[in-house]
Amino acid sequence: MKNLTDSFVYLGHWPSAGSFGFNTDILATNPINLSVVFGVLIFFGKGVLNDLLDNRKQRILNTIRNSEELREGAIQQLENARARLRKVETEADQFRVNGYSEIEQEKLNLINSTYRTLKQLENYKNETILFEQQRTINQVRERVFQQALQGAIGTLNSCLSNELHLRTINANIGIFGTMNEITD
Repeated sequence: MKNLTDSFVYLGHWPSAGSFGFNTDILATNPINLSVVFGVLIFFGKGVLNDLLDNRKQRILNTIRNSEELREGAIQQLENARARLRKVETEADQFRVNGYSEIEQEKLNLINSTYRTLKQLENYKNETILFEQQRTINQVRERVFQQALQGAIGTLNSCLSNELHLRTINANIGIFGTMNEITD
């Protein structure tokens, strides 16, 4: 530590040189030691430097080669993705068109089904109306027949004597009995 401090103290006390010159004392300047060090560095450093540069060059070339391969792989993947995208878009368009076609077909089917249902309901309505008309007509006929029969019975009762009345009843019973035998 003292040597370090002394060196700073002596820096301020250097004698000023009057002129610039060369020191020709070989041992003081140590050019032999420096030339040996430089020679060794150049001799061994040249091989080491060449090896370092060659290694660095190979690493750079490998990196470039790997980068190219990765780039080509990425380009191929991009092309594959674009092809899949085009395929999916085409399929989506097909599904969309088919979907619209199916919707239109279902709409037509629904309209036709509704039309058939309405037609059936119209037929049922007309059959019901016709049935009710027939029933009403039959009821009216039955009432007219009952009224006519009651009127005829009333007329017969007032016009016929008991003996004629009994003969008519017996004849009708005979006709009725014959009709029953035919139906059995």
